[in-house]
Amino acid sequence: MSEKIRRLLEGKGENYILPFFWQHGEDEGTLRHYMRVIHGANIGAVCVESRPHPDFCGPKWWADMDAILDEAEKLHMRIWILDDSHFPTGYANGAMKDKPAGLQRWYVTCRRYAPCLDGSVNIPKEELRTARPYGEGERAKMFMPPAEGPVYTDDRLLGAYAVRLDSPEGFNNGINLEGLVTEKGLDWTAPEGEWRVYLLQLTRNRGAHRDYINMMDKESCRVLIDAVYEPHWQRYKDRFGGAIAGFFSDEPELGDGVLYDFHNELGCSESMDYPWSRELENRLRARLGGDFACKLALLWEKGGEQDITARVRYAYMDEVSKLVKECFSCQLGDWCREHGVKYIGHLIEDNNHHNRTGSSLGHYFRGLAGQDMAGIDDIGGQVMPQWEDVSYDRGVFQQRDGTFYHYGLGKLASSAAAIEPEKQGNSMCEIFGAYGWREGVRLEKYLLDHFMVRGVNHFVPHAFSPKEFPDPDCPPHFYAQGHNPQYRHFGALMAYSNRVCELISGGRHIAPVAVLYHGDSGWRGEAEPSDAVGRALYDRQIDYDIIPADVFTERDAYRTEISGGTLKVNTQEYRALIIPRARFLPEGLEGAIEELRAAGVPVYIGESLAELVPELESRGLREVEIEPANDRVRIYHYEHTDGSAALMLVNEGDKPYFGSVSLSDSRNAYEYDAWENVVRPMECERAGDRLTVKAELVPLKSTLIILDSVDAPAGAPPRVSTEGTEIHFAKAWRRSACQSLAYPSFEGEKEVALPDDLAGEQPEFSGFVRYENGFESRAGEQLVLEITDAHEGVELFINGESLGIQIAPPFIYDIAPKVREGENLVRIEVATTLEREMAARDDQPQMIPGRAEKPTCPSGINGVVRLIKK
Repeated sequence: MSEKIRRLLEGKGENYILPFFWQHGEDEGTLRHYMRVIHGANIGAVCVESRPHPDFCGPKWWADMDAILDEAEKLHMRIWILDDSHFPTGYANGAMKDKPAGLQRWYVTCRRYAPCLDGSVNIPKEELRTARPYGEGERAKMFMPPAEGPVYTDDRLLGAYAVRLDSPEGFNNGINLEGLVTEKGLDWTAPEGEWRVYLLQLTRNRGAHRDYINMMDKESCRVLIDAVYEPHWQRYKDRFGGAIAGFFSDEPELGDGVLYDFHNELGCSESMDYPWSRELENRLRARLGGDFACKLALLWEKGGEQDITARVRYAYMDEVSKLVKECFSCQLGDWCREHGVKYIGHLIEDNNHHNRTGSSLGHYFRGLAGQDMAGIDDIGGQVMPQWEDVSYDRGVFQQRDGTFYHYGLGKLASSAAAIEPEKQGNSMCEIFGAYGWREGVRLEKYLLDHFMVRGVNHFVPHAFSPKEFPDPDCPPHFYAQGHNPQYRHFGALMAYSNRVCELISGGRHIAPVAVLYHGDSGWRGEAEPSDAVGRALYDRQIDYDIIPADVFTERDAYRTEISGGTLKVNTQEYRALIIPRARFLPEGLEGAIEELRAAGVPVYIGESLAELVPELESRGLREVEIEPANDRVRIYHYEHTDGSAALMLVNEGDKPYFGSVSLSDSRNAYEYDAWENVVRPMECERAGDRLTVKAELVPLKSTLIILDSVDAPAGAPPRVSTEGTEIHFAKAWRRSACQSLAYPSFEGEKEVALPDDLAGEQPEFSGFVRYENGFESRAGEQLVLEITDAHEGVELFINGESLGIQIAPPFIYDIAPKVREGENLVRIEVATTLEREMAARDDQPQMIPGRAEKPTCPSGINGVVRLIKK
């Protein structure tokens, strides 16, 4: 039997869950209690979030950490530490306030001047000395008050150049005007032609986080290590690599432009600023020449010659992202590994912002290069059931690209984990936060399956908050001081997720196709997103990884080989490369394309997706096939080191799928039920080496097919069927209810008919709902009970004994082992979300963007209960 399945059946799987545990300075008893609460939810680690703590790295922080670590060691849990006192990572616990100007964040700005009718250009001295300031409208977009400081007086002129725009070589032959600068300003008269004068200026008076580290300065980034990492090492060095697992960076940024403006691409606005550092200046001078400042005007200018513009913009972003990799990501990661711990986190990926400056780091793969997991986050309704086609742009925090979130986000993480040797196949998703109190275990199950079937194998649930209930900060909170009715159901979901993650870790996944990361191409001009290509593939069950152009230019780092019809990158083997449509390709890619084609690896550049998919299928790159076709069935193929494999199947549609799954494989197949932790036989057919398995895929319920040298163990129970004769309950259902803190003291018993309209009767109720009935039976009768729908978590009791928790409809239980001769008592307990109770309050955030403003979810059993005799 598969070694992983054997370990899971013995209850010996590893932990892959590390939720945020928020710190506000609570008393020791509360912190210890919450550690036990988290452990009781089948979780073996926490990420201690320092953001709300009043005394980070001070006496109260150390006292709190001492208690948390002591409790963790008692519970055999591990601790991750979020690495700053403010959000996002980079504040360095306030240590930057007194550092030299050279270590601070700097930004480059541009002023443009058109000559007057007589050709004269007159620039006053104040505009030469002071960089372009924010307009009040721009500050308002960042939620910055008009006078927020600090304000610096050390702006510097980087360059003053006149450029002839009607010459294709204008930016290569700019006239340096710095020699004309006087105490009065700058006066110049343009020769014949169309001219423009550009002032490139450096300033610290931009960005929403002026007292943060400069991500492109190694000495500046070291300040974060000295302020946060080193103090923890000095106090807890004996626990590093033991109870302390590592550090977590949360959304580090370059910090230029308008905060969280996702329209900040190069050339977006003449008022835009871009990040700068001392080393960046040196590298751009070496790369672009002594007149680099003249060429940099093309970061703003839209009318320049396209080839020169593309070259300059690529050079700038290439150096920016390489410096982020060297100075920030790899420096922190190297420090962690040298001290026996790991380094994880994520950057802003939202709506393909991962290849931009501003709130992100310029390049997804380089920004996380030093980390031990490839991180992403999903918050606030970014991924939602059946929202593949839901996109909108309503301003800051109200933007959504459905194709990116469903076909790009998860794949970025699993791809980086697979192709970067240091990550050893490990990826991570911060998940659940800011979805509001309406999010419960049903949606959480969908989200976890969504990311696991895309290969993500670690999760940071957001969050456990020990603050007095209700904490309005980015709910839901999974325990909420005992107020959340779904705490135990959440624990069952965590156990399920750990089991699935065990099956998609420690080996390699099969993806026949590589899709080139569009980030580099996007710096140079218009580029089709990688996820647009991925969508065409994924909807036809052709799996893919997203790979950066760096795999060809840094071959040793990625262990890249090209031979025998295969592109090998680390553990991955691709039989085709797809390059999304782009105005310009990344520099240095042309030679790799020739080499790939010479080695028999087909390369498709900007192909019509409608024609490309049939071409790939004809080449046998649809490795796992389903019949009939369905564009919402997702499949993930993962090979284990012992020769077994797992196929994870998830139906992301809204209707059940009935069909078959086939692939060329000589191994036997059986089902692993990760919710119940049991194996089951499967209906299989074999024609030569072609294996076909019957598939019944219900939304919200994954199927895991294990390919193994052995068959399912003898006596393994088959999947429970609802075929048979329905037996009607002779009596009416009796309903009672209680809030979570009062459980199990149910009150208000009354007779009800199913489906139940509890939400209509008690629109502000949240808690537990109990339904009771009974039936007569003979000993040995084979009976199944089905609850067609309920919101949300269900626990069934027969004659007072629990048959377990389920969270996804239909809720089907084999009750035969608990049935006795004569009368049998049925008790069904349904746990709601906290949405309705919280919606009645004025101090609680509720809504996922784009969703209704009032609660719409049902409560209790909103389907029917069927008793079926086999």
